[in-house]
Amino acid sequence: MEFRILGSLEVLGGARTIEIRAGNDRALLALLLLHANEVVSSYRLIEDLWSGTAPASAPKILQSGISRIRRAIGEDRIETRPPGYRLPVEPGELDSVRFEELVAEGRGREALELWRGTPLVDLEGRWFANLAARRLEELRLAALEQRIDDDLDAGTGGRLVPEVEQLATLHPYRERLHAQLMRALYAAGRQTEALETFRHFRERIADELGLEPGPELREVEAAILRHDPALRPGQA
Repeated sequence: MEFRILGSLEVLGGARTIEIRAGNDRALLALLLLHANEVVSSYRLIEDLWSGTAPASAPKILQSGISRIRRAIGEDRIETRPPGYRLPVEPGELDSVRFEELVAEGRGREALELWRGTPLVDLEGRWFANLAARRLEELRLAALEQRIDDDLDAGTGGRLVPEVEQLATLHPYRERLHAQLMRALYAAGRQTEALETFRHFRERIADELGLEPGPELREVEAAILRHDPALRPGQA
């Protein structure tokens, strides 16, 4: 069985998509997956599902939801473990866990292929889903930055400009992305724009945050000014 949360919540049994009832059932399964292989108390599940405003019938609704999910994914997949429930997940069954394992192994490019969109996008509005999505998106961004560094070091920087420009626009205070954009622009023969990127970033963080660029960005600027050949690997 395969559980996917790097995008909308999906459950696959072989080649078959297993339907999980919308609403609290999907949210309940997501909570158990976010705490895979852990015992999650009924109290915590109720608190998270209803954000502290649970009705008096919440315990009964929770039990009914567990029963429906069991019928969908297998009666033995969710264990009753006082004071709540546990969803055991085998290696390779949950995409978010596999993603983190691949990143830890230095296989970021392969890890990024697991992504289908915003994590748990169909549960937007649920605070726990939004919190998990932010954490996973941060890991994804770090993996993207590593993949971009690998591409820059491989001499393909010029082709990266549109992608890195978009990422730098989405994350205007992220120094590493702006350093990568400078490197990509320089590799594309756009030295003036690379230096302007540094100037605009320096002015933005000074005006809005009262900060100065860190050493990574300053080192890239210095390397551009001295035409460091390391910025164009593979080029004569």
